[in-house]
Order: sequence, then C-alpha cells, then structure tokens
Amino acid sequence: MSALSFGTRTRRRHSWRSHRAAHVVAIVACAIWAFPIYWMLNTSFKTTDHITTTVPQFFPAPFSLGNYIDAFTKAGFFSSLLNSIVVALSVVLVSVAFGFLAAAALSRFHFTGRRAILIAILAVQMIPGTALLIPLFLAFKSLGLLNSYVGLGAAYVATVLPFSIWMLRGFFQGIPPEIEEAARVDGATTFRVLRSIYFPLVLPGLISTSVFAFIAAWNDYITAYVLLKDQAKYTLPVYLVSFSSNLGGTDFGGQIAASVLFAVPVVVFFMIVQRNLVAGMSAGSVKG
Repeated sequence: MSALSFGTRTRRRHSWRSHRAAHVVAIVACAIWAFPIYWMLNTSFKTTDHITTTVPQFFPAPFSLGNYIDAFTKAGFFSSLLNSIVVALSVVLVSVAFGFLAAAALSRFHFTGRRAILIAILAVQMIPGTALLIPLFLAFKSLGLLNSYVGLGAAYVATVLPFSIWMLRGFFQGIPPEIEEAARVDGATTFRVLRSIYFPLVLPGLISTSVFAFIAAWNDYITAYVLLKDQAKYTLPVYLVSFSSNLGGTDFGGQIAASVLFAVPVVVFFMIVQRNLVAGMSAGSVKG
C-alpha cells in the first residue's frame, strides 16, 4: 500500500513539474511574441531624439504625445481611415454573404461539377496573391475598375471568398440533414431554412470568416498600392508610406503612432468576437 502511495506521489510530482515547465515555456514564448508590440507602443511615446538614439530605452522618458498629435493632424489620416473602414466592412459583408450561400449549396445540393468546384476553390488558395497582381491590374484596367473602391473590394473578395466557402462548408457538413428534413415537412421554404436553421447554427463560422476577411482587407498594402492611384482614395496601409519622403527623411515617431492607431480597430474587433472566433475555428477544422 505504501509503495502504491509512493508511486502515486511520484507521478503527481512529475506531472506537476511537467505542467510547470510547460507554463514557463508558454510565458517565455508569449513574452517573445509580445515584445515587438511593446516596443512599438514604447517608441510611439518617445521624442524624435530618443527614437533615433543608439542606446535602447525600455521606458519613454520623457513621455510625449507629440507623435499621436502629428499623426492625427497630418493631412489625409482620417480620410484614409474612413476609406479602410468602408472597404474592409464591404469585403466582410460581401464575402460572408456569398460564402454562406455557396457553402450551403456545395454541402446540401448534389449537382454536376460540385467536386470540381471544390477542387478549384482549394487550388485557388494555393496561388500566391502577388502572382495575380499583374493579371488583376490588366483585367481591372480593361474593365475601368482601377483607382476605385469597387475594384479594390472585388480584388479582396476574390482572395477571401474561397477560404470563406471552404471554412463554412465544414460547418454545414456538421449539421444533421434530419433538421432540414423536419423543417421541410413543416412547410419551410429554402429561404426559411437558410434563415431560421442554418444561419444560427453556422453563426460561429460566419464570425470566424468575417474576422479573416476584415484582417485581410484591413492589413493589405500591395494590392491597394497597385490598384489605387489617387491619394484621396488611399487606405491606411498605403497612407503610412507618406510619413517617409526622399527629401525630408522619415518621420519615425508619427509613422509608429499612426501604426498603433491602425492596429486598434483590429484589436477591438477581435476582442468583441473572441469567444465565437475560437469556437468557430476549432469547429470548422474538424467538420467536413
């Protein structure tokens, strides 16, 4: 009995040590990951002289809000912010709506070419986005969509939509078909089934795909830079380049402060949907 008790205590001690080691590794990994974010925040409150110094300062001294004032007062900041919000939200709405309908059709209806469409959707995601920039530019130029929000949004939707369809299809595949059959028996139409049954059940997946679509449209620089030529239509990633010039150098303080402000909407959006985002990603990864 004593030997069994000793063995149990030994196993518990080893388990406690392994858990403690795992916690230490997780804390170190989080610290390494969070340090660049901390350094960006720290630098945004420094003066120009302290930003360019070769001696690292882990705390801003003196503490200054001048960089944020420069970012707010710089011409074009709020218009670029509004442009990014309009484009990102439009991409979210369009990609989620079309992704929801396409995923429902591909998971619930059997028709000729369904498997080919699924393979094509998966294959599109394997193509690097930069490889499509020149064909995209030429196609939009012939269609008259250059330097327009419609063209930029269409480019983002074309990138985000395949992932949205593939992910939402996993949620539809996890819904028992008997639920739809029972609704059909009660006289529900296809629109009623989509609205009252499928929409609430795949809501975590819709939130997950909306976060992906929002981040993809919000953070993109190269596509917006290629397709937009009018500075008044620039989104925030392209606008941040205006803090650098060949003659006046780079306003590091203003650029970093603007970058912090640029990241705030994504952080807020993520915090709002965090619970549903984690549940949606884990559920969508094992279904379908």
